[in-house]
Amino acid sequence: MPDSNKNQALANIKERFALEVSDYYIKKALGKKWRDNKSTLKKQYFKKDISLEEKLRNVPPEMLRYQWEDAEVKSVQKVGRLQLFEITHRKKDGSPMTSEAGEIMEKLKEKKAEYEAIASTDNSVNLENIDNRIIIEVLGPKRYGRVRFQGSGVTPTQYFGSGSQQYMPSGSQAQPEFRG
Repeated sequence: MPDSNKNQALANIKERFALEVSDYYIKKALGKKWRDNKSTLKKQYFKKDISLEEKLRNVPPEMLRYQWEDAEVKSVQKVGRLQLFEITHRKKDGSPMTSEAGEIMEKLKEKKAEYEAIASTDNSVNLENIDNRIIIEVLGPKRYGRVRFQGSGVTPTQYFGSGSQQYMPSGSQAQPEFRG
């Protein structure tokens, strides 16, 4: 949501309500509501089998035309988890957000190159889950109940399937210690 719209909405809220919350919190909540609404509109109006020109003719009434055009153009490509890490950890000028993020990106690139080299010589290597394996190798397994780079609410079962052992501890680590 553009800052000018957030400021206008904030002014409207302050006129109507006496809130003891910071402006930052209100703007953050407005941004989330805006994104949620755009998602709902996209689900309602976006049809994959329609041409781009026809989609642009049927802009939802609650959505700004330039945002609809941007959403349509961007939704064509599918972004993997490695690409998502790269996109979300770079500044506008293309440099990494932090030196740690830069180091992680280098390790991810090296691991991906290793896997691709192995896959080119060995046909038995499955390239479908390569992003998942690379992320786990470089960053290690994270806490249970979430999937890195997939936002809030995405569980490992939803993302990997019910038979996934990606985030389960292995053998000796899973056994509790008892001292008697």
